Amino acid sequence: MVKFEGTGLHTGRPSTVVLKPAPRDTGIVFIRTDRSTIVKAHIGAVVDTAFATTIGYNGTRIKTVEHLLSTLSGIGIDNIIVEVNGPEIPILDGSSTELVSIILDAGISKQGKKRPYIRITKPIILDDGHAEIMAVPYNGRRVTYRIHFKHRIFDMQNLSLDLNEEVFIKEIAPARTFGFLKHVEMLRANGLAKGGSLDNAVVIGDNGILNKTGLRFNDEFVRHKILDLIGDFSLIGYPIYGHIIAERAGHSSHVRFLRKLLSSVNSWEIGRASCRERV
Repeated sequence: MVKFEGTGLHTGRPSTVVLKPAPRDTGIVFIRTDRSTIVKAHIGAVVDTAFATTIGYNGTRIKTVEHLLSTLSGIGIDNIIVEVNGPEIPILDGSSTELVSIILDAGISKQGKKRPYIRITKPIILDDGHAEIMAVPYNGRRVTYRIHFKHRIFDMQNLSLDLNEEVFIKEIAPARTFGFLKHVEMLRANGLAKGGSLDNAVVIGDNGILNKTGLRFNDEFVRHKILDLIGDFSLIGYPIYGHIIAERAGHSSHVRFLRKLLSSVNSWEIGRASCRERV
């Protein structure tokens, strides 16, 4: 069992999270302890995707779950209980680095069972006129992400990676959430970004990055988009073996793609890999 605490990026409210081992086939289960409500991490539990991924049940919500979910997926944890005593998972430094350290320091147990996965057998495409996401057959797990800014300093960023635990820890986990200074007032007027600061987000001003520490990667923004995608895609319940290609996408299009994937039953199959089972 491990514990961490902090402030929610959007609600600005403090909360404490306790991670507890779970038996095989439990999956990832969230419990709002202040509401005695259980919410299983699944695509059907998604209730909002505005600037973060929110899951909920019967009126109780847990906001900004994507970074924790990405961490669990990135280091191969299949079964875990996540207890949180507030409406949002703490943002910490805006990345997954601290979450990775907390979990690896506590240790991870193997559970001796082959892990089911989804293998893409035919291309699946979602194009909503702005974002485009596709999955194509691939011998492994690969993600390509492209983002475009209408900014005089930051234009397009593109990154393609084969995913495994080492790649996630070194290349994806350190990438922080980011946003534009000109959008902060709008977000706060809509009840969002109340807990945001230069300590937990990269802020882009008219003339560049406002954070004195600068960037962790030259392409930190697209790396964080991949971090978000990994977390959102874990809501399908299985690792996806295939090449995921996303352009101008975000939480909403991630979820729409997953729903299309689930309905495209002739484009994928379930297999079982000899992966490490963990809690």
